[in-house]
Amino acid sequence: MAIPEERRFHELIDGELFEKAAPSGEHASAQASLVIAVGPAYQRRSGGGGGPGGWWILTEVEVQLDAEIVRPDVSGWRRERSPERPTGTPVQLRPDWVCEVVSASNAKNDTIKKLRLYHRHGVPHYWLTDPRDATLTVMRWSEAGYVTVLRADRGEVIRAEPFEAVELAVGTLFGDDPR
Repeated sequence: MAIPEERRFHELIDGELFEKAAPSGEHASAQASLVIAVGPAYQRRSGGGGGPGGWWILTEVEVQLDAEIVRPDVSGWRRERSPERPTGTPVQLRPDWVCEVVSASNAKNDTIKKLRLYHRHGVPHYWLTDPRDATLTVMRWSEAGYVTVLRADRGEVIRAEPFEAVELAVGTLFGDDPR
């Protein structure tokens, strides 16, 4: 936290400081496309038309999990657990869903270190979007470790927990035009 906020693009994982790389075009596109795909149906109060609502969906916010600080690409909090939008720097409340867009420069952090960190802190849902092979991996927390419940590639249209009400054309995360 000693790094000035405007230059704080780091994560503290297992006592080690990692600088987050500037996102590539592929990374930024996947992140934005995911928010566009999920947000309209979920980023609002429950009830009403247009989807089930019930979530706060935020991008690139610092989240503190005990002594560790991460900056998930996209994260979500159920409004039933957090009636008010999570605030502060860093946010002190554990997310209910995290999606990391895998970058070539820090793939190990997303696929190993953060996976273990999020599991240790009980994040119920962890998604990995990987532009390198145009795949989406959807995982659910279990006591023994995350269980992969779905792995899909760019040609598939899926419904993925915890956002099953929305059809997601996986290819749109990687630049394909929506169907």
